[in-house]
Amino acid sequence: MKVAIASDHGGINIREEIKKLMDEMGIQYEDFGCECESSVDYPDYALPVAEKVANGEFDRGILICGTGIGMSIAANKVKGIRCALVHDVFSAKATREHNDTNILAMGERVIGPGLAREIAKTWLTTDFEGGRHANRVGKITEYENKNL
Repeated sequence: MKVAIASDHGGINIREEIKKLMDEMGIQYEDFGCECESSVDYPDYALPVAEKVANGEFDRGILICGTGIGMSIAANKVKGIRCALVHDVFSAKATREHNDTNILAMGERVIGPGLAREIAKTWLTTDFEGGRHANRVGKITEYENKNL
C-alpha cells in the first residue's frame, strides 16, 4: 500500500504521529506538507493528495487540518474520491468496510494523537467488504460519472 499524506498548519502534529505509525507498520507513504505553523490554505494540500489518489499514483490518502472538515470537503470535489471525516475508531472501520473510502480526514483540534493513531491504524488495515456495499458505492460512482 502506498499512502499520500498532508496537513495544513492545524494538523502538523497529528500528521507526524501518523507518519510514525506508518513507519512502524511498514507502509510506504509520501508527505505533501505543509512544513509551517503559519496559516496556509487547506485546499492547496487536500487537492493534490486527492488528485494523486484519484489517478492511481497512491492507493489511499490521509488529510489532517484543525477540524478535518475543510480537507474532507476539498478532497471530495475530486472525481473518484470518497473521503470520510472520522473522529472515532468504529467509523474508521465502517467507512472502509461499507464505503470503500480512499481518503481519511481527521481534525487535530478535535482528537488527540493517541486516538488519531488508532483511527488511522484501523482505517489502514480494514478491507472493503464488497457485496451489497459494492452496489451502493457503484451508484455513487455512476452518478459521479453521469454528472461530469
